[in-house]
Amino acid sequence: MRSWFLPLFLLPAPLHAAASPQAAPAQAQVKADPAFDARMQQLLGMLQGTGDYAAFFAPAFVAQVPQAQFAAINAQLTAAHGAPRGVLGAQQRSPWDAIVRVQFGDAVALIRLVVDPQPPHQVTGLLFQGFEAQQKSIEEVVQAVRALPGQSGFALARLEPGGPRLLASHQPDDALAIGSAFKLVILSELARSIHAGERKWDDVVTLDGSILPGGIHAVAPRGTQISYRTLATQMISVSDNSATDILLKALGREKVEAMMPVIGIKDPARNRPFLSTLELFKLKGIEKGDLGRRFSALGEQGRRAMLAGEIAAAPVTGIDPMLFRDGKPVQIDTLEWFESPADLVRVLDWFRRNLTPDLRAILGKNPGVPDAAGARWSWIGYKGGSEPGVMSMHYLLQAKDGGWYALSASWNDPAKDVDQMQFASLMARAVELSGS
Repeated sequence: MRSWFLPLFLLPAPLHAAASPQAAPAQAQVKADPAFDARMQQLLGMLQGTGDYAAFFAPAFVAQVPQAQFAAINAQLTAAHGAPRGVLGAQQRSPWDAIVRVQFGDAVALIRLVVDPQPPHQVTGLLFQGFEAQQKSIEEVVQAVRALPGQSGFALARLEPGGPRLLASHQPDDALAIGSAFKLVILSELARSIHAGERKWDDVVTLDGSILPGGIHAVAPRGTQISYRTLATQMISVSDNSATDILLKALGREKVEAMMPVIGIKDPARNRPFLSTLELFKLKGIEKGDLGRRFSALGEQGRRAMLAGEIAAAPVTGIDPMLFRDGKPVQIDTLEWFESPADLVRVLDWFRRNLTPDLRAILGKNPGVPDAAGARWSWIGYKGGSEPGVMSMHYLLQAKDGGWYALSASWNDPAKDVDQMQFASLMARAVELSGS
């Protein structure tokens, strides 16, 4: 599945690509260094294509993001929202780091800008955090979700002692493809086993040399040892697929499947057998998807036998290298992980009721929204997921008065890819308004 730093357009930077941005602690208003202000004023020219790329960005940034790639992203943004017209201001996180508001034709973009404190003060980090949504209430957000093409679902609930109480919704009980949000189920089994004394967070998994999907550990040698804490953090915060498949194998497919009804998934049978990411890639990407179509036509026992036999033996070299790269949805209504917004609200409530400091750190490492949207909350836990035609975003929210909320939304379109930035902006606005 696609991995996201935040579930938005990212321009990676050498100093900031490995960790997700966190809200700055409460403090007196931070002032920008004059050198930062100078770079911020040059940002508009870079977005308009008139600036000196090599002089503006640090060499390591340029190496990761060539000018042609930067220009292509700018062209996409301009095509969708009009040309950039001006810098409106900034919310400083430090003298060298801020969220900058940039006016495009019909929308205001939120762009995180990070400048090197050392001369010549070049830009080391640039992250598009999305566009400001214009909705003024949760009801307007729900209306916007309802108007999306394809299928969509939304649920906002207050988490009370008697269970979640729904506050706003759109088709909350319809099961939709959720992409990498399925990794919450794996995390729940790990948390259960640790609470039961079967494992500890700092116990290690020893790699056996099995082939892994793309990710941090994809080329790690046999015998490499990785702690459960590290694997879980990577799986949730950066949606690392290699860490995910390592955990699923170590915990056991059947154990993970057994957690689905425990954490509140209404129809667990639809997700059995519980697929690894590599298995999904093979099913969708081998034989032009024919392997997946044959798999989907079988009953549960037949699918399990196929996983253990033909699919396990299928070489990864048979996976179409263009899988997911052309933006075309691939069997998202039959080959995916399926949960409804109401399911995910119950899953998030299970985590709320079983939250430990370790789980809090893992779920909260990537809050999934810009700082401004999350400022109303004392803590945010987040997991999202996507592939062409699929996007889902799910938040566990702790209010500053101690109250708890869950917000879950998914969008599927089997005909074409979804507008990820539009959806992420809607969810950021929903998180912001939910704390009102």
